Amino acid sequence: MAKPVKENKDEPLEKQLWKAADKLRKNIDAAEYKHVVMGLIFLKYISDSFEEMFARLQAGEGEYKGADPEDKDEYNAENVFFVPAEARWSHLVAKAKLPTIGTVVDEAMDAIEKENPSLKGVLPKVFARQNLDPASLGGLIDLVGNIALGDAKSRSADVLGHVFEYFLGEFALAEGKQGGQFYTPRSIVELLVAMLEPYKGRVFDPCCGSGGMFVQSEKFVAEHQGRVNDISIYGQESNQTTWRLAKMNLAIRGIDSSQVKWNSEGSFLNDAHKDLKADFIIANPPFNVSDWSGELLRGDGRWQYGTPPAGNANFAWLQHFAYHLNPQGKAGVVLAKGALTSKTSGEGDIRKALIADGNLIDCIVNLPAKLFLNTQIPAALWFMNRARNNGHPRKNEILFIDARNLGHLINRRTKELAHDDIQQIADTYHAWRTGEAAYEDIKGFCASVPISRVAELDYVLTPGRYVGLPDEEDDFNFAERFAALKAEFEVQLKEEAALNQAIAENLQRIKL
Repeated sequence: MAKPVKENKDEPLEKQLWKAADKLRKNIDAAEYKHVVMGLIFLKYISDSFEEMFARLQAGEGEYKGADPEDKDEYNAENVFFVPAEARWSHLVAKAKLPTIGTVVDEAMDAIEKENPSLKGVLPKVFARQNLDPASLGGLIDLVGNIALGDAKSRSADVLGHVFEYFLGEFALAEGKQGGQFYTPRSIVELLVAMLEPYKGRVFDPCCGSGGMFVQSEKFVAEHQGRVNDISIYGQESNQTTWRLAKMNLAIRGIDSSQVKWNSEGSFLNDAHKDLKADFIIANPPFNVSDWSGELLRGDGRWQYGTPPAGNANFAWLQHFAYHLNPQGKAGVVLAKGALTSKTSGEGDIRKALIADGNLIDCIVNLPAKLFLNTQIPAALWFMNRARNNGHPRKNEILFIDARNLGHLINRRTKELAHDDIQQIADTYHAWRTGEAAYEDIKGFCASVPISRVAELDYVLTPGRYVGLPDEEDDFNFAERFAALKAEFEVQLKEEAALNQAIAENLQRIKL
């Protein structure tokens, strides 16, 4: 069994826990092990919350006088998950040394889902698999049991939520490219939220991964003395496994996830929030997706600024976001840097329409390389603002920020933005947008550029062009360009094959 984690003043608790949990992984892939560990942390969280409420009901004081601690309705009234006896943490600890502990945990997950409809289909049942050694699982139960032990619900939720978030990031690093599909690096999420400032309203992410954008939005409100109940979240995810992680991640933070939907078709083919007009959209869609079913959506009402190419979803995503913003809405999204300059398949025309016709583009931020776990493709942040024509002091300008020189390496392959980097970028944007603080162009870092000047440069949005840095590396990235050309070539091949088929059929009719 795992020994209690000893406090090391030089190392945070979550790092010590991660090292201990990773030692117990043995021959299990990180992608599979993730669900074992995250499932146990979630189970500990809901058990802690339940046990505290159970103790209050059992004491029967004040408003709880005469209450039945086994009455499920008492827990529903307090927004606490009901945990049946066979799923409580104390029960698992008592069985942790048995060779059947895997089956015990799976049955516990089943029992919790039956008692709590909002968790149906969410919890992992992977604990009885043969490659998970019962002794290691028992060690994990022992290890997770040390987290926030004996703390009150609020403290326990905070500690367990922090550990859950930290472990998500560590698993994403361990999985590398595949991990990036469910996890947006924390510093990028923090930057998006710091710039958008979602104090109040509807927050939407139509490709929400494990829910990090929502968690950070709620943190932002709490840290700025706002009311967390003033924001409501809406999301969609096409990967069911990732959606499950999101539901657990939000539940452990006490965030209502009832409007975070899953369907296998995804946001383009099956928009789960068709009528939603959001106050804020925060998203990191997959880059340069070629198989997004664009050929099936040629006449879609979302393509207000032009039909996006079937071989690349970047400008489909931008228009999907624009479609879901209300008249005062703002969006902050991550896209491959190629979208700033691309002119193939009508993308340049769509970009021009977003700027010239829609006047939607508020700010572009050039990001440093190596921030993402799953791709080396350079990326940029796009900020869209539907209220630019309604009292915006800079409605005829676009702010360009080049942050390529910011950030620091956390390992040989990965960078992150420091708190000071995030603050510098966000403060620059806020000063420019609101006029409440002094803004000035800084050569090599930021420039406020008239749209007329952007038009002169054919609506190319590369920040380096405007802030005074060499832009050669921005304008051409071999890997990204190759991928775009390959996707375009595949579309042309399909079209040519269809044409040849039609010609052959016509010739056959003539012969007949």
